[in-house]
Amino acid sequence: MPAPRNRTMTLTEAEQKKYRSQLLRLDAPASRDAILDRTIHQDILTAAGHLPSGFVDLLFLDPPYNMKKKFNATAFAQRSMEDYMEWMDQWLSKIVRCLKPNASVYICGDWRSSAAIELVARKYFTIRTRITWEREKGRGAKANWKNASEDIWFCTMSDSYAFNLDAVKLKRKVLAPYTHGNGDPKDWKKTTEGSYRMTHPSNVWTDLTVPFWSMPENTEHPTQKPEKLLAKIVLASSNVGDVVMDPFLGSGTTSVVAKKFGRRYLGIEVDETFACLAQKRLELASLDASIQGMRGGMFYERNSIG
Repeated sequence: MPAPRNRTMTLTEAEQKKYRSQLLRLDAPASRDAILDRTIHQDILTAAGHLPSGFVDLLFLDPPYNMKKKFNATAFAQRSMEDYMEWMDQWLSKIVRCLKPNASVYICGDWRSSAAIELVARKYFTIRTRITWEREKGRGAKANWKNASEDIWFCTMSDSYAFNLDAVKLKRKVLAPYTHGNGDPKDWKKTTEGSYRMTHPSNVWTDLTVPFWSMPENTEHPTQKPEKLLAKIVLASSNVGDVVMDPFLGSGTTSVVAKKFGRRYLGIEVDETFACLAQKRLELASLDASIQGMRGGMFYERNSIG
């Protein structure tokens, strides 16, 4: 039995049956309206050929990293960098046509896969920066530095793209409260919760918490991304009504966050259980649109608010 405070989301047999019936499979070219706000249960290489062209504003890619990993019945094996690049190019080349000319693309990876990601991404996109985020989870290594970071490559289709700076500023506690000559705060404000300053977002993210057993967004997916991470990306690089696509949806974080912020979405996931979990989370998102670590439209430092 799970611990009393364990809030990890699971599926009953009845729920699995219910959400399975909501999943989509493509066997012919599909229109934009037929696939929006849906979850496709299919391999990306099969589904990609049936997707319409030029309908995606924001593409989020979180493919298996170049390491041995099992995702329920699907296993991924580590391979050479050249083979990993070839595997990436297989599916990326098929979905580039789905992007609008002003679309943005974010590609996740770790230190093993980042070099390959850069080489493949530059074939199709303009690379803007590499974001590094602190993955505060896992045990320490005995003969190496603890691996506590991951990368996200931010790319665009052209020099015309959305970036909503004010939507992703971080509300940070002021440690050195400088003041003007008259004693007024200098670039910070006093609040009932303390002294804070709004800071510009950088490409180093240290304010994220990897989902764990006592968080309501947690599932049994082995590489689940935090909703807060996707919130930063969705708010920065799309607008209300835009289309957000994730071809490696996992347990649904990208679609859930897109829905919470009034975007259209499309998720593709090869594993049925994870696809059904995504449907359950999407249903719950209609009842609760909150994001842990974000309140009043502002991002807070990790663990600074409930």
